[in-house]
Amino acid sequence: MSKISAQHVEVFYGAKQALFDVGIEIPANSVTSLIGPSGCGKSTFLRCLNRMNDTIENCRVTGSIVVDNTDINAPNQDVVRLRSWIGMVFQKPNPFPKSIYENVAYGPRIHQLVKTKSEMDEIVERSLRSAGLFDEVKDRLHEPGTGLSGGQQQRLCIARTIAVNPEIILMDEPCSALDPIATAKIEQLITALKDEFTIVIVTHSMQQAARVSAQTCFFHMGKVIEAGPTSKIFTNPENQQTQDYIAGRYG
Repeated sequence: MSKISAQHVEVFYGAKQALFDVGIEIPANSVTSLIGPSGCGKSTFLRCLNRMNDTIENCRVTGSIVVDNTDINAPNQDVVRLRSWIGMVFQKPNPFPKSIYENVAYGPRIHQLVKTKSEMDEIVERSLRSAGLFDEVKDRLHEPGTGLSGGQQQRLCIARTIAVNPEIILMDEPCSALDPIATAKIEQLITALKDEFTIVIVTHSMQQAARVSAQTCFFHMGKVIEAGPTSKIFTNPENQQTQDYIAGRYG
C-alpha cells in the first residue's frame, strides 16, 4: 500500500522546467532513497512532498501528489499542518539558537500539542530518545543546541521533527556535512525509525542508499529513469542509464 503516490509531477522555475512527468509510489513504514547526479531533480521532488517549493518565487508545481488519500496541493490544504505531518531534515544541521530542550519543545508548543510542563518534558525526552540523543544530552538540556557537535545537531533536528508526531520524514542529504562516525549513527537511526515513520532520503552516496533503503528511485535530468527495490536497482537494473550511473560511468 502506497503512503505517497505522485503522478505526472512537473516543476517549473519561471520558464525553466526542473521535473518532467515524475511518477513514484512510496510505501509506508520503509525507507526510499532518491539518487542521481547533482542537479537531476532529487531535492526538487523531495520539496514537492511538503510543499517547500511554495516558498520559492516563480516556482510552479503541476501533477498530483496524494498522501493517505489527501491531495496535498488542494487549495484548502493547511500547509502548516501538512509540514508537521510531513517533517523535513535538511542537509546542514540547523538547530534554533535556543536550548536543546527548547529546540524540541518549539513545535509541540506552536501546534498546541501539550497542556502541561510535565507533558512537554515527556515529549522532549521521548523525541530525544527516538533520535538516539537523550543519554548524551540529558544533563545539559538547557544549554544551547548550537553547542553540540555536527552529528548531535543533526540528531537534535531529527528529534525536533519527531516531536510534532509526523508520519513522514523527508531527509535532504542529512549526512553530507558529517564525518563517517556521525554518518553511521544517523544511518542506524534511520533504520530504527522506519518502523514508526515513512522516510524519504535524498543521498549522493550510493553506498548509503544501499545500506538504509528498501526502495530506490534513480533520477536523471529531471526524470525518474528507474525505481524499484534497492537490491534490484543496484544489482540488476533494467535501464542502461541506471547501470552506467551505478557503475560510476557518469554522475
